[in-house]
Amino acid sequence: MNTEVEGFVLTETPYGETSKIINVLTREYGLIGIMCKGAKSLKNRYRVPTMKLSYSRFSIIYKENKLSTLISADVINPLKTIKSDILLVSFLTYITELTNQVIKQSNDHKIYDDFIKIILKLENGLDPVVLTNILEIKYLEYLGVLFNLDECVICGDKKNIATFDPDKGGYICSNCLTNELIVDKKIIKMIRLYYYINIDSIKEIKVDEETKNTINKYLDLYYERYTGLYLNSKDFLKKLM
Repeated sequence: MNTEVEGFVLTETPYGETSKIINVLTREYGLIGIMCKGAKSLKNRYRVPTMKLSYSRFSIIYKENKLSTLISADVINPLKTIKSDILLVSFLTYITELTNQVIKQSNDHKIYDDFIKIILKLENGLDPVVLTNILEIKYLEYLGVLFNLDECVICGDKKNIATFDPDKGGYICSNCLTNELIVDKKIIKMIRLYYYINIDSIKEIKVDEETKNTINKYLDLYYERYTGLYLNSKDFLKKLM
């Protein structure tokens, strides 16, 4: 059937001399493959809106569980701010690669919603580290490894949380502490806030460097231990930061 969808191009693969196949994350259909005939050609009007990391609107012949066919495409937002900065491009590349893995575990439309909202906040100049960490925490739920945000992972105490330990898998209360490093209560609160916050409500970001860097470090360790995801784009991003 003929339909129009908006979506974000996660990957593109050459097909023949002038065509390509793109994988597009959409809200309505999740991840779909689209055959774009002639769109690899430099003179083709649909080359840009079908490029990887493009946020576009597509008119397609949709085929469930098969390759759809492109009719036309237009860019919704060119993301000029992001694409003019190598560091921001690296953040976008990483969250795109991460999203491509997450969508394989869950087809929840909220993945698309959160992904696009974070990209638009990046485009508006908000802190890329904090935005990326917010998305990473929200994605843990779809990956099936979200830590308990409200109680100690050992005893279930909700009142005396003392630290966050990636090795133990979440929050540790004061009664269960052994040799874990105690962190500032502000960090504990911020980790919880990152998960529960409505991305639409974020107008500005004011997080001090120490708090931001500590949370980012903890999330890196947690992802390494519990998700099984090893992304080249993450390694490259670490080298730039």
